[in-house]
Amino acid sequence: MNRVYNFSAGPSMLPLPVLEKAQKELVNYKDSGMSVMELSHRSGLFSEIIKEAEQLLRELMNIPEEYKVLFVQGGASQQFAMVPMNLLTNGKADYVHTGSWSQKAIKEAKRFGDVRVIASSENEGFTYIPNVDQHLIDPEADYVHITTNNTIEGTAFTNIPDTGDVPLVADMSSNILSEEIDVSKFGIIYAGAQKNIGPAGLTVVIIREDLIGNAPESCPTMLNYKTHSDKESLYNTPPTYSIYMAKLVFEWLKDLGGLKEMEKRNLEKSQLIYDAIEASTMFSSPVQKDSRSIMNIPFVSSSPELDAAFIKEAQEAGLETLKGHRSVGGMRASIYNAMPLEGVQSLVTFMKEFEKNHN
Repeated sequence: MNRVYNFSAGPSMLPLPVLEKAQKELVNYKDSGMSVMELSHRSGLFSEIIKEAEQLLRELMNIPEEYKVLFVQGGASQQFAMVPMNLLTNGKADYVHTGSWSQKAIKEAKRFGDVRVIASSENEGFTYIPNVDQHLIDPEADYVHITTNNTIEGTAFTNIPDTGDVPLVADMSSNILSEEIDVSKFGIIYAGAQKNIGPAGLTVVIIREDLIGNAPESCPTMLNYKTHSDKESLYNTPPTYSIYMAKLVFEWLKDLGGLKEMEKRNLEKSQLIYDAIEASTMFSSPVQKDSRSIMNIPFVSSSPELDAAFIKEAQEAGLETLKGHRSVGGMRASIYNAMPLEGVQSLVTFMKEFEKNHN
């Protein structure tokens, strides 16, 4: 099988056992004579799929009963609008600015209310996560918004801010399911699926029930959390195959030992790359050590020409999509849950060989 190690930031690689199971069930799911892609979303078979997917996610993340799990569409980018449209009852929100995606969220939220940036790392090129002390938060704010992992910049929150009585909203697209978290610290968690959950097209929203039903009458039906909550994510046709694939990923995670085991593996993988960078005289990390992501690791060589050579030669060696985001350049290794240890070991070996050959 001619598969590569895909270090893409998303859509990312999927676990091989998940792909193989999907392949086996592709044409005839449970003797229905149909593919999951052909099943009615109102059918008994799909009802089982979506209910099992929700239950597995609840188990994996230990989601409290007072939270709803919604399977919606539109990506995290649509949530940038849905959050303020549903939560801005006082018209005020506080945001923490840590990179490209928080910038987009802030821009969108400003369409709907008074948005304050209460902490930012823009002054140092988003190379660290700023402290978010409770005294910075407006007690009258409807919510505080953070991006827990910054895919482009390679930074992540290692400590979740205490926002007191103000609900904490998190874009968790690029680190959901990578480690254990306390869901009860958040009012809303949302995540695009295409990194750690499954194929693109699905967005998962975990929302505390008291935050549902506060949208104004002017809120479009499909952008109201209550619409999806009341109909258990089946108001309209959901991304059925993406939900099925997510269920398979959740099963795979559970079989591995859950998020505790996944966190252990991810720490091991990321440490291998960071150790290789620290030991190198050619490569360096722009991210401050206490803010480094275990999912997305940007690094640069000593020149743009070497960066380009590294990316080209890595691709020839079966190490795909290592080019850094156009806004920051260099390289970026995205090592989501599905990236095996062997892939990271291959990258580290290649980094050492490249440095030896180009010194």
